[in-house]
Amino acid sequence: MNGTSKGACVIGHPIAHSRSPMIHGYWLKQLGLEGHYNREDILPENFALFVRSLREHGYVGCNVTLPHKEAAFQLLDRASPRAQQLQVANTLWFEGDVLCGDNTDVEGFVANLDERAPQWDKNLKKAVVLGAGGAAASIIVGLQERGATDIRLVNRTYEKAEILAKRFGTSVHPTRWTELTDSFDDADILVNTTSLGMKGQAELDVDLDLLPLKTLVTDIVYVPLETGILRQAKQRGNPIADGLGMLLYQAVPGFEHWFGKRPKVTLELRALIEDNIKGLSA
Repeated sequence: MNGTSKGACVIGHPIAHSRSPMIHGYWLKQLGLEGHYNREDILPENFALFVRSLREHGYVGCNVTLPHKEAAFQLLDRASPRAQQLQVANTLWFEGDVLCGDNTDVEGFVANLDERAPQWDKNLKKAVVLGAGGAAASIIVGLQERGATDIRLVNRTYEKAEILAKRFGTSVHPTRWTELTDSFDDADILVNTTSLGMKGQAELDVDLDLLPLKTLVTDIVYVPLETGILRQAKQRGNPIADGLGMLLYQAVPGFEHWFGKRPKVTLELRALIEDNIKGLSA
């Protein structure tokens, strides 16, 4: 490490799979900036202490991923309106001695769909969201802001869907997993926010036979790029969007806070990460 260069990191547990160092390293090189970006595998019980000592570790800020996003929000001195709305933070930086935080997942989600499925939100009304964890909250907000008026929140534990739905008004309807296919009627978009289908996880067991062919199917999982649900949707003729762009676009604001320049998501960057995910590059 260069003692005069700025440093940032991504904190999670586990974290070895993270492609964030590749993304930020690409931008640092592209923009000709001195800096470094590392992975930090931090256990939940050590998270608060590590964040409070970020600068002692040589960092001007960090990204935060599972399982720390809710804990990160609780540590902030100043939270963005988005972070306050979601009670979750994934991007931290300092302004003087003030620890600031934002949630950029909503921005990442909608920017990815804008790129991969242009006009996806034209006449958007009904959405089906699978999962009721932390990621689902960001997706719900993004869908509402783009015009969705009927969001079916489907989760295996119905009570979790009920609790989350209450935060976002009457347009969000908690739905039992056994009623999933009944919710497909007239759906404009289907979003998987669970970890099912991710490398190392069980497959997402969903039968799309009753899904309209117009329905856009997207998955926030990006390893593999084509998850089981995306493969099934593609084979039957539905438009699809993988989750890689969400990762790329959510990273933009943090880089700007830490290193002072706003980077761009380019086709070259996407290809670099795609090759890495596919195992074609180191």
